[in-house]
Amino acid sequence: MKQALLLIALIFFFSATTTAQSVSELQQAEVGKLTKSTDLLRQLEADGLIARIELEKAEQELSAAKTRVEETQKAEELAKKADQLAKANPVKSFVKPTLMPLNKTATVMRSTAGSWSLGNLGMVQQFFSKTFGRALPTSTIGQSATHNRMGWDHRHAVDVGLHPDSNEGSALISYLQNSGIPFIAFRGAIPGVSTGPHIHIGSPSHRL
Repeated sequence: MKQALLLIALIFFFSATTTAQSVSELQQAEVGKLTKSTDLLRQLEADGLIARIELEKAEQELSAAKTRVEETQKAEELAKKADQLAKANPVKSFVKPTLMPLNKTATVMRSTAGSWSLGNLGMVQQFFSKTFGRALPTSTIGQSATHNRMGWDHRHAVDVGLHPDSNEGSALISYLQNSGIPFIAFRGAIPGVSTGPHIHIGSPSHRL
């Protein structure tokens, strides 16, 4: 698993154009490699040549690798949806950002200055993938069943499943603020507003 992460990091270092698709291919190759090695360890364990704990460790690494593939594939599907939605949402130029101090203790942090379009999502995804070597963990792009149920117009916004105080969340917030992209960051659930910690990219949603 460490070798796979190192390989991905090196690829991002040498190529600024690495895509989520290439990451997915690398992850799938790693799953294939781990599957073969785990099958071999199962046979060795059955023959009493290795301890059970070695096989269990390999099985855990294989399971984690499969989970990463599933997460990346989900991100790719959401990215395709963003491309489709972007056709109906022309790209707007960002205004020069006016940086405001953010409240470090409130449940909700927000910066509503600037402009946003789903067509700009690719810029944010590229920043995140270059910085952290994985796809931006978007949970919702545009409207969703959850937003319909809660009565919010979320057609032009994106939700990212990161806690604002995590390393990745803090870096994303700094990028959004410096780029003049409006956002709202939730540190916890708020009845009727937020189901849990996440970062809302875009202007505040309005009631349907």
